[in-house]
Amino acid sequence: MVGEVQKQPAEIRFAEELARLTASDPGPRPPGWRLSPRAVRAFVIGDEARGVTRKFWGDDALVDRCIVSVMGLQGLLLVGEPGTAKSMLSELLSAAICGTSRLVVQGSAGVVEDHLRYGWNYALLLAEGPSARAMVASPVLTAMRTGQIVRIEELTRCPPEVQDSLISILSERTLAVPELGEGTEVRAAPGFNVIATANLRDRGTHEMSGALKRRFNFETVESIRDPAFERALIARQLADRLADHPAIPAPAPDVLDVLVTVFRDLRTGRTAEGETVAQPSSIMSTAEAVNTVHAASLAAAYLDGGPLTARHVAGQLRGVVFKDDPEDGRKLRAYVDQVARPRARSSRAWAAFCDGT
Repeated sequence: MVGEVQKQPAEIRFAEELARLTASDPGPRPPGWRLSPRAVRAFVIGDEARGVTRKFWGDDALVDRCIVSVMGLQGLLLVGEPGTAKSMLSELLSAAICGTSRLVVQGSAGVVEDHLRYGWNYALLLAEGPSARAMVASPVLTAMRTGQIVRIEELTRCPPEVQDSLISILSERTLAVPELGEGTEVRAAPGFNVIATANLRDRGTHEMSGALKRRFNFETVESIRDPAFERALIARQLADRLADHPAIPAPAPDVLDVLVTVFRDLRTGRTAEGETVAQPSSIMSTAEAVNTVHAASLAAAYLDGGPLTARHVAGQLRGVVFKDDPEDGRKLRAYVDQVARPRARSSRAWAAFCDGT
């Protein structure tokens, strides 16, 4: 149907919760903020009393530090392994603080300085010369003018000389526009700040300059340590993905237990019993676990016409997770032989997992 989309931004998905928090938010608000810091925190980590769901499942103290960072005059840089919900956290913070998470620059090797500053409508530029009407504002410039948060995804994928165009923006809170005349500049309105993300292990990244690092507060987003937390998050994310498939039931608890245990064993290189296992080169993140169980649920319902089992999880594991190194397949087989098969002697779910590998 016209108008339907696969995924709405956080400010639309959670519009009712944001409205509820706004109506019951007596706390002081920093200049330019739509909610108080306490309400922002409640939006991200949940508040049952006000009917607000938890959206970020991780370290609550990390969320507090991020909120404090955004209130200051330094940018916030979320670093960590791929799949640890850095982008989701930046989206949630932006939606709660300024009402929009859609001022985004996607970092890549193709990003040029114009993407972080401004460009030109060349038809107008040729017809009129440099003018405010001919200038095309970047998301960064738009955020400065409106006092909002700009998100820069994968900052370290941008070339170093492009990254450094943020230095004066973050330190002086100003952006010079010399083409419009000497002394012309845009100064950031209250509420402006930058939330960037960067992966630690991905290929194709660049080192940040020392000058730019000093303009950011670094916060490391780690994998979820509590298996119960991770299980609950996966179940919630899967339910959201399967909302358009009401006939597919929620996975059985023992299937989720197998999924979470496999990912945690291979992610850490050690089982709960203390046995060492070979770690694959691929990132065994919670996000990949959600992808795996989502694919397995679709396969079970639409191809096999039955309930999801651990056999379906095993069948999807290789294609969803092991993407780079052929050795990862060998490591998975070794894990099945050394760890999964002994567990299968006393567990039907683990036996089904072994049958599917």
